[in-house]
Amino acid sequence: MNGAGTRTPELSCYTANLVAYLEPELPQVSRRLAEAVRPAVRTDEPSGHLAFSHHHRIDLTDTSEGLAYRGAARWTDARAALREEAARNGRVLAVGNTRTVPWSPAYGRSTAAHWVLLETAPGRPGAWLVTDRFAALLPEGEQAPHSGVVDDDGLRALLTPLGDLPRRQVLRDVHALGTASALPDPAHYRWLVRDTLPPVAPPPGTWLHDPLEVLEFVADRLVSDPAALAAHADDLWAAARHQRHRLELLVRTGRVGHRTADAASSGWAELPRSLRFAVTSAERGRPRPGVVTKAFTDLISTMTRVLREEQP
Repeated sequence: MNGAGTRTPELSCYTANLVAYLEPELPQVSRRLAEAVRPAVRTDEPSGHLAFSHHHRIDLTDTSEGLAYRGAARWTDARAALREEAARNGRVLAVGNTRTVPWSPAYGRSTAAHWVLLETAPGRPGAWLVTDRFAALLPEGEQAPHSGVVDDDGLRALLTPLGDLPRRQVLRDVHALGTASALPDPAHYRWLVRDTLPPVAPPPGTWLHDPLEVLEFVADRLVSDPAALAAHADDLWAAARHQRHRLELLVRTGRVGHRTADAASSGWAELPRSLRFAVTSAERGRPRPGVVTKAFTDLISTMTRVLREEQP
């Protein structure tokens, strides 16, 4: 059955399903995420890539409980742990593999982490209700929300271990919750559990958090380095979705006017389109640094107006 009933904002596969996971206990979690959105980038990641964090954590409770990754090498162990977590909390976030997720446009084509929400299927012992709130038009095709029941074999296929991924993808998984989280072995099945977490330590490395500084730094990097442009266009696509979600809140709460927010929202929408055009053009031997520069320049201009106008 396709078409999950509850509307989720246009987010990433991480945050769309994180919102779905938290919603039963935090009905205003969509607003909570919008309030938490902020751009951050690490400038000195040892691999030479950029590390992005799109929002502060929204899963932490007053008792310092939050989500943490878990993994298991054997499917029988993973299945038992998933059932235990679902029994304890009613649901569990699990890490799927786009190559083996039938409703993903990347099905059978490419591997990336893809969060899904699991619940035990009512009246179906041993079966699982799988919900995926993520919706987007992706380079591979359209991803629609999904809800359906799978048996044990179907779930095992969905959660096929990711294996070794490019560092840029690993960094997305590490920072998916907003701060760095330890990942299980890449050959293991993965899911997330609620656990008591240690006090949050300052993130390693050098990070920029000021929105304009972030945009200026990333613009300089992507204009001067075609490899970085190709590696991180998807990170800017995710940033654009989160920033537009935040802009909607700023308008609804009267903190920014419609005209200012609409201009910034259009700038964020245009940025990933321009970056993908530039990547495709460069692959054909025709680099377009001017397209990248213009997209960032226009966005920085509109975001400057947002920051000047924004009311606390």
